[in-house]
Amino acid sequence: MKLNKLFILSLTTLTLTLLGCEKSFDELEKDPNRAVNAPASLVLKGILNDMYNSGNSPSGFSGVTNQPWGAEQRYNQFYASNYDYYSTNEYNWTTTNLNYFTLKDVIKMEQEAKRAGAADVNPYSALGKFFRAYFYENMTRRVGDIPLTEALKDLGNLTPKYDSQKSVYVQILKWLDDANTDMAAIITKGDNTLAGDFYLNNDLRKWQKIINAYRIRVLISLSKKEGDTDLAIKQKFAEIIGNSTKYPLPAGLSDNLQYIHNSTQSKYPRNQDNFGQSATRENMAKTYIDLLVDRKDPRLFVVAEPASAKIAAGLKPTDFAAFVGASSGEDLQDMATKVLKGEYSFQNRKRYYTSYVGEPVFIIGYPELMFNIAEGINRGWATGDAADYYQKGIAASMEFYGLKEGDNTVTFSKDGGIFNFNAYTLKISLNDYLTQPSVKYAGNNTTGLTQILTQKYIAFFQNSGMEAFYNQRRTGVPTFLTGVGTSNSGRIPKRWLYPQSERTTNGDNLKSALTTQYGGNDDINATMWLLQ
Repeated sequence: MKLNKLFILSLTTLTLTLLGCEKSFDELEKDPNRAVNAPASLVLKGILNDMYNSGNSPSGFSGVTNQPWGAEQRYNQFYASNYDYYSTNEYNWTTTNLNYFTLKDVIKMEQEAKRAGAADVNPYSALGKFFRAYFYENMTRRVGDIPLTEALKDLGNLTPKYDSQKSVYVQILKWLDDANTDMAAIITKGDNTLAGDFYLNNDLRKWQKIINAYRIRVLISLSKKEGDTDLAIKQKFAEIIGNSTKYPLPAGLSDNLQYIHNSTQSKYPRNQDNFGQSATRENMAKTYIDLLVDRKDPRLFVVAEPASAKIAAGLKPTDFAAFVGASSGEDLQDMATKVLKGEYSFQNRKRYYTSYVGEPVFIIGYPELMFNIAEGINRGWATGDAADYYQKGIAASMEFYGLKEGDNTVTFSKDGGIFNFNAYTLKISLNDYLTQPSVKYAGNNTTGLTQILTQKYIAFFQNSGMEAFYNQRRTGVPTFLTGVGTSNSGRIPKRWLYPQSERTTNGDNLKSALTTQYGGNDDINATMWLLQ
């Protein structure tokens, strides 16, 4: 009897002990050594990095990539690949990544700022609105309709309904307006709690300028919808241009939002380490080079090398006719053969292959802003001197390349390599450049608009991600070259396919969105609302 009582007592004790130690699965799966919280400044750094490059997708295209000398810049037709083992010039696009993981980080950043005692309106919350606008605009212009309302209510919801592209843009413009208002209030308050900003060194006044410059970019991208009263594009554009106190804007290259590479952790994509791999397998593209040659543009001598066959034929390295680009549509084998014969220009060896730092890469740049304002005025959205903004854009781009009035030194490879160079003196007059017939502003008409768009394209070289492509898609300027080398039946695609993850997890809502937009087909050549 005593043994039975003892056994029951021991069993009861064991049961109580097990019950006391029992934890839910959610509790057990948590790693006690992993941090659950992070300072808002640390989360901000990740978001800023995603603005430059959120990573490549093996099945398609990255969510955001502003890197130079990547696939994006071939799609912009700035340069071409002549070696298909590494890459081609084809536009056979498939899926694109979206930026919902980064948007989760934006929400996390805001939460961490509040957890640390920040006011409801603080630097991180203001930037959070800007980031929402930036990443949502990046997503919608790639595919069309996207989940927004339900997605932001609960980012864990795997089946959110799609919002129309128009409603997404309405929200984007509201976020940007609110971000400007909040930033102004924070600056007035003297809140200097922002940390972790490696772009603008935590300067809220510069961030406010960038927010407004980006808002102008978005408004310009909506030019086909200028008559839509819900968007009120003309009114919003005129308000920004007409009130510099309320809507401050960048005043020069020093206000750029740009990525600076370094010699250790983040080397410029073209440098002395990969010269042997890339240098002769890439050459300049005809679309871009011809625009410079036709305008006798001195930027040509900074970005490219003269074609060796032209030099062998007796031309000087500083002759504009010595520079030749290959059509992006050319058969790749034909292009490779001509490259071996020295018929095409390469990237400038001194500028792009002798430094790990390279050149700054614009994300939102001052020259683009000047051309965007000029375009809006040309279209009649606001009063002002379009010619003045147009000329400021050109001057700023020249400044970026180190070109100045008077004597300039340009450098070309002596033997095709990166160790021996010849220097030449080049005399430049900005006034002479601006007054030649092809460049002199023709007025607020179609010809003047084409001039603005052409110079904007030239200034986009190797920066601002795919802005050159998006502007060309919207306006047709410049004319992109096609052929067997670009594939897609000679067409330049207008969009990417939705990611495969949407098909597997949110198939019904995706199917509904495709039916509404594209007759049920997820087609890279279909026309989204933005372009109609």
